[in-house]
Amino acid sequence: MDIVMVAGLWLDGSAWDAVVPELESLGHRPVVVTLPGQGDGSTTAGLDDQVAALVAAVDAAVEPTVVGHSAACTLAWMAADARPDDVARVVLIGGFPCADGEKYADFLEPVEGLVPFPGWEPFEGPDADDLDEQARRRFEAAAIPVPESVTRGIVRLSDERRFDVPVTVVCPEFSPGQAREWIDAGDVPELSHAAQVELVDLDSGHWPMFTRPAELARLIGSL
Repeated sequence: MDIVMVAGLWLDGSAWDAVVPELESLGHRPVVVTLPGQGDGSTTAGLDDQVAALVAAVDAAVEPTVVGHSAACTLAWMAADARPDDVARVVLIGGFPCADGEKYADFLEPVEGLVPFPGWEPFEGPDADDLDEQARRRFEAAAIPVPESVTRGIVRLSDERRFDVPVTVVCPEFSPGQAREWIDAGDVPELSHAAQVELVDLDSGHWPMFTRPAELARLIGSL
């Protein structure tokens, strides 16, 4: 199957480099999206530009599974909203989609119009426990400041057919039980309304594409 993949904040398409060959070995066609403002040299791209890039990849794929990581879980869900008849499944890794009218990722202060990687302090604990010092240094060196116009962009969702698209939530630094509690409590309203939500465990931190690429590929490829 075609698998369209988009990584979270500060990451470009190279985040999936260790996952791509694993998916190919399983007979799938991975399609990696490098987002405007996160690897294309632009510092002025907005959230709409990122959504457009992802939707273009969906349009060029065949019955794709759309995989979003972290903040980009919202992008994957927005692609399902834009193309509910074309997206076969949405896979959300380590995150949940924002609701209509919310800001995309407005939890860090921008610096001169950009949101740089804030260092590891906000992620100490389960998020980053499985990243050794070498992996952390590689991440820091490759991290791309994200335009404020992306992080403070307003999420727009309009087609209720998105709720019929099957969803798989990959639970790395949190458990499926925790995810179910949040969904049932209404903390994730988009998934509370979704018709089919599967929760699967993955023993890793927040960036399993770096620390558990083979396991992540097998999980995605089995859906």
